[in-house]
Amino acid sequence: MPKRVAVIDIGSNSARLVIYQRTSRYGFHLVAQQKSRVRIGEGAYEKGGRLQSEGMRRAYGALQSFSHTIREYKVHKVHCVATSALRDAPNRDEFTSMVRRKLGIKIRVIDGTKEAFYGAVAAANLLPIRDAITVDIGGGSADLALIRDGRIEETFSLKLGTVRIKELFTDRGRNLEEARSFVRKEISRLPKSFRGPLAIGIGGTARALSRGIILQNRYPFEKIHAFEYNLSKERHYLEKVIHASLQELPTLSIKRNRHDTIREGALIFEEILLCLGTERVLSSGVGVREGVFLQDLLRNDKLHFPPGINPSIRSIKDRFDLLHLPEGNKERIGQRLFRTLKERFDGSPKHLRMLLQALSLSNIGKMLTIYKEHQHAFYIASQELNYGFSHRQMLTIALLLRSKGDSLYYRPLYRRYKELLPSKKKIKWLSFIYTLTLILHENSSRAKIDFEFDGKTLRIFSDRPLYLAHESIAHLEKPAAFHIELHDNCESIYGSSLSN
Repeated sequence: MPKRVAVIDIGSNSARLVIYQRTSRYGFHLVAQQKSRVRIGEGAYEKGGRLQSEGMRRAYGALQSFSHTIREYKVHKVHCVATSALRDAPNRDEFTSMVRRKLGIKIRVIDGTKEAFYGAVAAANLLPIRDAITVDIGGGSADLALIRDGRIEETFSLKLGTVRIKELFTDRGRNLEEARSFVRKEISRLPKSFRGPLAIGIGGTARALSRGIILQNRYPFEKIHAFEYNLSKERHYLEKVIHASLQELPTLSIKRNRHDTIREGALIFEEILLCLGTERVLSSGVGVREGVFLQDLLRNDKLHFPPGINPSIRSIKDRFDLLHLPEGNKERIGQRLFRTLKERFDGSPKHLRMLLQALSLSNIGKMLTIYKEHQHAFYIASQELNYGFSHRQMLTIALLLRSKGDSLYYRPLYRRYKELLPSKKKIKWLSFIYTLTLILHENSSRAKIDFEFDGKTLRIFSDRPLYLAHESIAHLEKPAAFHIELHDNCESIYGSSLSN
């Protein structure tokens, strides 16, 4: 697959360009994105779906700008897909032929089930889920996919979109209940198999509503991707948005560029969620564009990343861990130490996974400056550790990376994100294990190290000298009062006895 890939998505409301940079076989990150509210479908739903000249003019202008950006970034491959407005338009060939002739961009018009499929490919690979129903509300359609055990089982498309409802009801002065009745009638077409407690919100409407909930609740982590909320708790917010006037939308933390269609979108979203029997909503920062990219990237892997491969970790290491130091023994030391101490803090397999992931990223801050490597590592991880992780996992791993020998965890960050982190006791023990593992590994990456702990003394046994580790261990903060003894193959036995 080429190193730089562009995806253009032409929807009823917006046209978007994203450019991905591949860093390795499975590593990639976003290097550019552009968006234009072209409203190519404006006026079409009142006129049999026929594209109007003004909408086509705006869309062509956006694509012309996108083509310039693609050349500037020296993109090797371009995918361009168009969704509801173009597939419903009897005069779509007029537009697609002009774009291909003048700009050299081949537009592939996809149907609603394909649109749902792409969104599901992105969600299944880039969110921490196994079973869910994706809901992607666009300008002209709402596209759903049923995911079971990580696999896409079924897709379905509804003729419900924000622009469609706005033009058919809001712009004509028809009341809300008429619109709601229309929406419910269309939703009744959904197969009975589309039922489940977890829904994934894809697209601009779902993201705008999640952003509003985050801000209204003063949620501490302002990241929409993988943000989760309880529908019964937040349904009152959706109703407020649906019934709000344009002047009231800013008080509900809705961005101005979403004011024109957010009320229609919230209505469609709420009614679909109620039909699905949704209990929890997981917000997705990825969708059709990522699905198009991943279908190409993973075409030889049955559209799934291989077991043990996380694209965020792979991309972060590709970009920020350029030292290429030996790491094989680091994981073994961490696992042995965790298993020795896990009963002290009720450590579970999920805690071990996060510990090992933090250890694999432990060098990422060094490439900026060694003097503040812990701060840099926290920031990189909290911002870039997106795909396949919950907010709790992202922040726990990032906070472990912020650990230092004389300070197990950074208290201001723990206080800020407390509601999304494990208990203070667990964080202290995990930070201790993380820090001690690094001390031992950095002093001898090839040493065979074992541990014993009797509740009063942690004994460390090494088959190689670890001279420099003694001083570091002497200054190491501990999560409880116990002694540490380091036994290596030197003649003497060094010990440190620290109390909190």
